Amino acid sequence: MSDNALNVNDHDRASAGLRYVYPVVSRRAGGVSIGINLNTNNACNWRCIYCQVPDLKLGAAPTVDLALLELELSGFLHELQHGDFMQRVPPEMRRINDIALSGNGEPTSALEFPQVVELIGRLKPADLKLVLITNGSLMQRDTVQQGLRRMAQLNGEVWFKLDRASEAGMLRVNDTKSQMDAVLKNLATAVSCCPNTWLQTCWFAFDGAAPDKQDEDGYLDMLTSCARLGIHLQGLLLYGLARPSLQAEAPRLSALSAQQMEAFAARIRNLGLAVKVSV
Repeated sequence: MSDNALNVNDHDRASAGLRYVYPVVSRRAGGVSIGINLNTNNACNWRCIYCQVPDLKLGAAPTVDLALLELELSGFLHELQHGDFMQRVPPEMRRINDIALSGNGEPTSALEFPQVVELIGRLKPADLKLVLITNGSLMQRDTVQQGLRRMAQLNGEVWFKLDRASEAGMLRVNDTKSQMDAVLKNLATAVSCCPNTWLQTCWFAFDGAAPDKQDEDGYLDMLTSCARLGIHLQGLLLYGLARPSLQAEAPRLSALSAQQMEAFAARIRNLGLAVKVSV
């Protein structure tokens, strides 16, 4: 493994020298997150303009080598618990917070997704949280729902990406032509399969302009619709830009101030929803 120190700005998937498993010092998690990258081909069905994946391409995850994943994860868990890996981590972050299915694309696009969840459940300590970070676009698949139901049994948590609450906003930020009706249906499915579901939203400036009142109002209207439809969310993970985008739009993106982020969070909290802010 590399001897380089890790920090919140470095999510290098190769930092542990493994194919599927990588460590992240996560500001949202407040410790070390063990990342599982199923999209080793850098393929995703979306192209978020803030994405830090190099050479991102349109597609799905390749076949997962479950035996190799098991070998890597069991070995890395042992290293974190009994080796000296934590010496690379800032002292205040030296705790194992979770195992996160994330990586270089949409993890639920892997056909082996439910087997991966089962494998993680077999290897992880009982008290270690399992998180799925997803754009939620494949919730209609039986394999995805099967994996989410198993996650719920493992006290798992879903972070469902929703950066803008309009079709125009999603096209601009995520480069997807998703329809909001379909997004809400997928969100409802995620919550029904794994009740511990949070929205995760990246909030940032584009060409120097923060999201406008229409963006904010549309997002709040969407949250009101969720409540009306019986979609019971655990809360919202609101975060800004911490690492540079590797997409063509990168020079046009910039972080918002803590004050701007908190002002939007306050409007969401007024609806009675918990919000965790990371700037």
